[in-house]
Amino acid sequence: MGVTSTVLLWVLGACALTGGVLVFTLNSMARVTFALLGSLVCVGGVVTVLGLPYLGVVTVLMMVMEMLIMAVFMIAYMMNPAGLMPMSMLHNTRGALAVSGAVFSGLVAGVFLVPWPGRTGRRPEDTTFQVGAALMGDQMLTMVTLGFVLLATMVGTTVLATRRGRYDRFGDDLDQRPGEDPGGGSGRRPGEGPGGGSGRRRAEGPGGGGAGR
Repeated sequence: MGVTSTVLLWVLGACALTGGVLVFTLNSMARVTFALLGSLVCVGGVVTVLGLPYLGVVTVLMMVMEMLIMAVFMIAYMMNPAGLMPMSMLHNTRGALAVSGAVFSGLVAGVFLVPWPGRTGRRPEDTTFQVGAALMGDQMLTMVTLGFVLLATMVGTTVLATRRGRYDRFGDDLDQRPGEDPGGGSGRRPGEGPGGGSGRRRAEGPGGGGAGR
């Protein structure tokens, strides 16, 4: 590992630790969420610097989406406005401090005291392929197929759940200007004229008889 990688590793590790401390010191759930996001992104960077870019990128992508969704739902649905009002984020402080301190001390001691094995073989050219083969084994084709099936299911479900398409408000020939939302807005049903009557009703004569009858 070169000097640049070593410096980057220490910087990312310090930032990840700082973000973890902020999780327990900030006073709102929204701020805590973004502090945890920053800490986990730094962890993904550490994994990437250590030579496993696939796991690092996956960690960053998963944590970014998870934390952003959490923040959006807190801002949208919490009784505490936007999750930004001051509130205590700590429960059982003494017990939590004791457990976290013991775990952290044990992990640090393990890093420096465990006799790490030396590299015996040549480093693989593609670590991403090696990780995928180790995780999936002979089921790689099955997992790839399952991924496409899940994607098609999500897209199909979204299409079936949508009441109207993107351009329905412009009419069948896309020539209706301004666009009219079929779901409401003007109070008229599709096919009704400006006065509320349908085209068939406007074609009828004064006596109720149709002009084409």
